[in-house]
Amino acid sequence: MSLVRLKIKGISYSQTQNGAYALILNEVDGERKLPIVIGAFEAQSIAIALEKEIRPPRPLTHDLFKNFADRFDIVVKQVIIHKLVDGVFYSSLICERDKIEEIIDARTSDAIALALRFKAPIFTYKNILDKAGIYLKVDPNKDEEDEDSILIEDIINEELELVDTDDYNSHSLEELNNLLDEAVENEDYETAAKIRDEISKR
Repeated sequence: MSLVRLKIKGISYSQTQNGAYALILNEVDGERKLPIVIGAFEAQSIAIALEKEIRPPRPLTHDLFKNFADRFDIVVKQVIIHKLVDGVFYSSLICERDKIEEIIDARTSDAIALALRFKAPIFTYKNILDKAGIYLKVDPNKDEEDEDSILIEDIINEELELVDTDDYNSHSLEELNNLLDEAVENEDYETAAKIRDEISKR
């Protein structure tokens, strides 16, 4: 079976499943998206790896795994989402140490959090993407090309509710920097990311 490379498109909050987030993966050489429901902790860990400017004062679990692997010369070469059963994705870490390759089972959310830290590519099999992949049409005025085409607005309304950003417009730059330091110190990285975005706009 042929492998299809994926990249991370973004993370959205799901109101349909309490405390759950949807990780959206996009095929590199195509238009299909692969939405995967993940937990809040994993979403936070992935967001931190994506937001290079935010550094936790202490290593999170996935950072600890990366530090441990580095110390013992273990490299995660790639992540493969290899199975889909009853809506649950199963993944494997392809690791290497002393030129010996090992395959380790992992939750997809953990595997992707680690892939980001190891700068490892993410793949899935074509048949999984055929089964679970969706097309997101940005222009709602165009006619649907087939039944599988789903408007991005429908997905957001029905399943994924994008996290609302708090209003930081009224804060000064100095106040925002203080709030950012406080959020990082409290390990509230979701808030820290929002504040950092507002600082970047200034």
